[in-house]
Amino acid sequence: MEKREALYAGKAKSVFVTDDPDLLLLEFRDDTSAFDGKRIEQLARKGMVNNKFNAFIMQKLKAAGIPTHFERLVSDNECLVKRLDMMPVECVVRNISAGSLVRRLGIEEGLELTPPTFELFLKNDAMGDPLINESLVETFGWAEPAHLARAKELTFQVNDILKKLFLDGGMLLVDYKLEFGVFNGEVVLGDEFSPDGCRLWDAETREKLDKDRFRQGLGGVIEAYEEVGRRIGIDFTA
Repeated sequence: MEKREALYAGKAKSVFVTDDPDLLLLEFRDDTSAFDGKRIEQLARKGMVNNKFNAFIMQKLKAAGIPTHFERLVSDNECLVKRLDMMPVECVVRNISAGSLVRRLGIEEGLELTPPTFELFLKNDAMGDPLINESLVETFGWAEPAHLARAKELTFQVNDILKKLFLDGGMLLVDYKLEFGVFNGEVVLGDEFSPDGCRLWDAETREKLDKDRFRQGLGGVIEAYEEVGRRIGIDFTA
């Protein structure tokens, strides 16, 4: 596999084409951003930690029957993935009230949500990733209805798998976002799963162990990410 020119650079990852048209190289950088890219800092080890964290989660999900784009680790901060035709939407499940849901609805943080909520957001940094719905996705052709329905189904399946995984490590999966694409006609989980794109709290103390530590200036961001990883069995030195 030969790494070639850069295809895209996001807020925390870069994507490169390879000599295989069906495969891309995903590079996790040490960049950390918040508030739609308005605040960006470099945090040592972050690229490595998120790359290995994502690889671990993707392999867990694949073993449980979730189709993912992940192929293999290439280096400490790079992995090989399938090249998907990405849907420009984020699928968000919330198990506990936090973040924008609290601000939007004026509800208390920390409420258990039964059943969990499902929301869609348009991937558009310039517009602040606005909240959308299935009707808008269909009307504007952002995804085929059948593909979106499958993405929603997979998002809830991921919830069942990961809630247990994190609870076994003494943590609550508060909420998370997933992105999907299509590969050879199949809806496949893409992008990443790391503490950058989810909220995780200690089950007893409700200490925040995710990117809210960066957003809220709590410090110890990467140390918290590593603690989460250790609790679920990730060896970052391997």
